[in-house]
Amino acid sequence: MSADLDALLEKSSRTFALSIPLLPEPTRRAVSVAYLLFRIADTFEDATLWPPEKRIRALGEFAGMLRDPSEERARALAAGWLAPPPCDHAGYLELLRETPGVITHFLSLPEDIAAAIRASVTASAEGMARFVGRMSDEGDLRLAGIGDLRDYCHVVAGLVGEMLTEIFLFERPALAPAAGFLRERASRFGEGLQLVNILKDAGADGAEGRSYLPADVPLADVFALARRDLATAADYVLSLQEGGAPKGIVGFTALPVELAWATLDRVERHGPGSKVPRTEVFRIVSCLRRDLDRNRPALRRR
Repeated sequence: MSADLDALLEKSSRTFALSIPLLPEPTRRAVSVAYLLFRIADTFEDATLWPPEKRIRALGEFAGMLRDPSEERARALAAGWLAPPPCDHAGYLELLRETPGVITHFLSLPEDIAAAIRASVTASAEGMARFVGRMSDEGDLRLAGIGDLRDYCHVVAGLVGEMLTEIFLFERPALAPAAGFLRERASRFGEGLQLVNILKDAGADGAEGRSYLPADVPLADVFALARRDLATAADYVLSLQEGGAPKGIVGFTALPVELAWATLDRVERHGPGSKVPRTEVFRIVSCLRRDLDRNRPALRRR
């Protein structure tokens, strides 16, 4: 039986549950399936109740299953992933239980879309396994240098940007002239959003033994890198809009960039853990919708 994608999104990510409904069908369904598959891999990488070797094994099993997927195989693997569970997050555990249903949705996607999702999710899972392999027995991970930080962001988010680009371009000939521009910037689109998350969550990550901010890199340099990547992300979004992408796709890509800019400003002023107030989120969403309805640029370059 197919999983209820919207319910799983709501329980595993409020941010994506907010932005994915902006997408037109059938893009919305493809992105929902893709996000949930990435979330399964993320759950294994962040499995605080598992030792590193079990995380690596699960990531390998998951990547292998995506190369030769079936509902039956997913059901057998999911049972093993839940005994014992990797974490205590109810939404993530429900997603693992529903893996067979997510795979059923995956198998029903057009082959070109499924191939793009498979390539990005398996590459991400294998990259995550490499980083998990560097953890101590206690699960501590420390990145070293700006190159290491960028590599990590590419594995967990840059590949998402590349995958989304292929989904957006699928059967949209009007976007063909912008395809090269978009593909060149796709990874930076994802990496900029991930850098903001790393800066925001630095305190909580540190408490769990993860240090994604390299000790040998000045914090100001990481903020500057995040702002450069977000500027590239803005160029990406505006290229989609100028190329005639559906309004829902423009909104879906513009919203996280606007929220990332607002988050980055707050973290720079108030430190890790700072969040954008709900009132500010509402204002950002309302302004974006108004601009899209009036055919104004979805973002203003900063």
